[in-house]
Amino acid sequence: MNKHEKYIQRCIELAKNGLGTTYPNPMVGSVIVYNDTIIGEGWHQKAGQAHAEVNAIASVKDKSLLAKATIYVSLEPCSHFGKTPPCSDLILNTKIPNVVIGTVDPNVKVAGNGIKKLVENGINVTMGILEKECNELNKRFFTFHQKKRPFIILKWAQSRDGFLAPLQKETTAPVWLTSDHSRQLVHKWRTEEQAILVGAQTVLDDNPKLNARDWHGLQPTRVVIDPNNRILSSSAVLNDQQKTIVFTQNQNRQNTENTTYVTIDFDQNSVTQMMQHLFEQELQSVIIEGGRHTLQAFIDCGIWDEARIFTSKTLLGNGIKAPSFPYFSSIEQQIGTDQLVIVSNHDSIDNI
Repeated sequence: MNKHEKYIQRCIELAKNGLGTTYPNPMVGSVIVYNDTIIGEGWHQKAGQAHAEVNAIASVKDKSLLAKATIYVSLEPCSHFGKTPPCSDLILNTKIPNVVIGTVDPNVKVAGNGIKKLVENGINVTMGILEKECNELNKRFFTFHQKKRPFIILKWAQSRDGFLAPLQKETTAPVWLTSDHSRQLVHKWRTEEQAILVGAQTVLDDNPKLNARDWHGLQPTRVVIDPNNRILSSSAVLNDQQKTIVFTQNQNRQNTENTTYVTIDFDQNSVTQMMQHLFEQELQSVIIEGGRHTLQAFIDCGIWDEARIFTSKTLLGNGIKAPSFPYFSSIEQQIGTDQLVIVSNHDSIDNI
C-alpha cells in the first residue's frame, strides 16, 4: 500500500462512522497530511452538518501548515451550495495546494464539477485512489444516484434443513430460529438502512414491529406490501409510531400522520413500481425481510444488491421453504451459534 492509499484508507475508516446518520448525503472521510504526518482529520457526521473536509480543516491546530499540506478525501469535494457551502471553495480559500480524491461524486449536482473547479484554480489533484473501495463505501449512495432506486438488501433466517418457519404456529408472533447475537445484529442493520419491507402475510403471521429495539439509532421507514388490504388496523406496523408506507391496489384507508397508502398496479412489474416510489421518497436503502413470496419476487426479477442469510442449528423437518437462490460470491462468518452468509449480486454491483 503506497502513501496515497494509506491515507485514503484512513478516510474510509473515518467515513464509516457516519453509517445510518448521513442520509441523504454520502459517507465521507478526510485527512490532512503535512510532512507525511496527519495533522487533521474528520468525517461527515449528519446531514445538514459540516462536511468531512470542513471538520478536518477545523481540527488542524497550526493553520499555517495548510498552505503546504495535502488534503485526502474519500469522495470528490462538493461544488454547490446545499445546507452547507461548497467544500471545493473552502479548500481554495485555505490555500491547500494538493488534493487526493478516492472517487468522483455521482450526484449530478457535483459529478466532476468540484474537481474541475480545483484544477482550474491551480490545485494539484490526484484521483482514483482506492476507487473500488470508496465506491463500495457508498454503495447505497451510488446505487441511488446511478440506478434511480434504493440499494436493496435481502435478509432471512433459515433452519439447517432450509426452512423459514413451520407450516403451523400457535401464536401470531415470529418463530425465532437464530441466536440473540444474530437478532441484535439485525436490529443494528435496521438503524443503518433507511427502510425495511415485508409482505402482508408476514404481518398477518407474525405481527412484527419492524423497528430497532436492541440497538440505538434511527428508526427505518416501514414498508408493507398489502395489495388486498388484508392486514388488520390493529397491526403493530400501523401504530403510527414511525413512518410507514403501505403499497396496495385498492386504497380504502385514510392516510395518517405517519402512515401513507400508495396505490400501484400489481399486474405490471410491482417491484419496479415500489422501488421507484421509495426512490422518489429519497430512501437510499431498504432491507427486504420477507417472507418467502416477497423475497422470491425480488430474486426472480434480479432487482437486489446484497443478501444476508442466517442459517441456524435448528432443524424443523418441514415448513415454509427458504427462497430459491442463485449464489454469487459470498462471505461467511459465525455469529454466535449461527452461520451468516453475505452474498453480493455482481450483476447489479458491477454496473455501479
